[in-house]
Amino acid sequence: MRQFSPWRWLRAGGSWLRRLPYALPTLMENDLRGNAIPMLDGVRALACLAVLVFHVNWTTYHQHLWQPLHQPLVSSFLLVGSTGVTLFFILSGFLLFLPYVGALLSEERPWPSVRRFYLRRALRIWPAYYVSLFILITLWQPQYWQPAHWRELLLFVTFFMDSTPETFRKINGPYWTLAIEWQFYLLLPLLSLGIFLLLRRLPQRRRFPLICAVLVLVIAYALLVRHWGDYYVDHPVASLPLVPRAVLNVMLFFVYGMAGKFLEDFAIGMLIATCYTYGCLVKPTSGLIGGLRRGSLALWTLGLALFGAMALWHLNHDVGAFPWLGGLLPLYDTLSEFGFALAYGSCLTGLLFGPSLLRSFFSWRYLRWIGLVSYSLYIWHLPLIAYFSTHIQPWLSGLNHWLIYGCYWLWVGVTVLPLAFLSYLLVERPFLKLGQRLLQGGGRGGAPSLPERQREPLASRAP
Repeated sequence: MRQFSPWRWLRAGGSWLRRLPYALPTLMENDLRGNAIPMLDGVRALACLAVLVFHVNWTTYHQHLWQPLHQPLVSSFLLVGSTGVTLFFILSGFLLFLPYVGALLSEERPWPSVRRFYLRRALRIWPAYYVSLFILITLWQPQYWQPAHWRELLLFVTFFMDSTPETFRKINGPYWTLAIEWQFYLLLPLLSLGIFLLLRRLPQRRRFPLICAVLVLVIAYALLVRHWGDYYVDHPVASLPLVPRAVLNVMLFFVYGMAGKFLEDFAIGMLIATCYTYGCLVKPTSGLIGGLRRGSLALWTLGLALFGAMALWHLNHDVGAFPWLGGLLPLYDTLSEFGFALAYGSCLTGLLFGPSLLRSFFSWRYLRWIGLVSYSLYIWHLPLIAYFSTHIQPWLSGLNHWLIYGCYWLWVGVTVLPLAFLSYLLVERPFLKLGQRLLQGGGRGGAPSLPERQREPLASRAP
């Protein structure tokens, strides 16, 4: 038996790191190969980068390195990146509903396996999350290992950290959105099955408008829950008739949490997936689908215009930059998320149904690489930014404010991005490959399996 030698392992690790820059392009391209809609990797990258930009700007704003009121129009876009999570939720609703709506609308598509779905989702989200949770608690929040904090730790372990003020945005700010994602994963197969049971007696050619109608009702339900949840979270002693506050708190825990479950975002993504799948099954110049293709640039422009208006409203809500918008503030908590979701959804629909020139930027290989590692980048960027703000920025206090701001971005380039790639390679990728091996030989999920001549007008060709 060979004796264990830590030096041998260190030398092997050093050799691997030296070879990594040369092997990385081939490895990344291999991992991206087979994605049916390549541009969505770029869209996911922009969503993650938007959140990163927001956290850098929000941190430097609170460090008084710049003031949003000096340039309110520019600042509205510098601080609106937090809504990148809205785009993440829309993308999840779109991509994960594709195999279900494909089975609902086409006899050629089998109903997706629930076991495969949950196994793939678990191997996708659990490893990187639990590794980061263990590291962050051990290094910076060791109190969570103490018995007095085991209740909060249990909520983090079970993905309910979005539901109580003791855990909401604690340990690592982005974690609460992972709870929202995981809860949607648990709900989606049940929601899809409910739609199937509701429409099972209808011929498949008549299901498209009714699926759309059901999803519109889901959006309406989500808006009502958001309005209801906002009120009862802001009024902790209020209660419903015949419903004690203790029972109401349990309902809020599962149905609303601290900031809503964002079901309207997921439903908008599912609605886009329904239109996209239907477009793969009918003549691309007919009816609604033909209108979406002809109006794709208008949808893209409309989405950008709505996003700009929402960015101004968002800045006014956060820092009071535009007093003339003050009268709309009572509506912000209920309608702002829906407004951003409509803006992003309009842009995404314009991309999916638009010309190849519109999609080419989002299919850029380097942007797709960032999309591939976006989960690790999303998990790790804020703790590293906070570390720079707490431990490194004090040493730069004598420098010009804009130079310190530039140092934040230098830190992102030399620390945050490399760590995201390493986390993907060492944690995410092995478990994704494990999932592929475990599921090898089963039915495939994803975009509708249609002849290339039918799919090409709507989706860019897979590499």
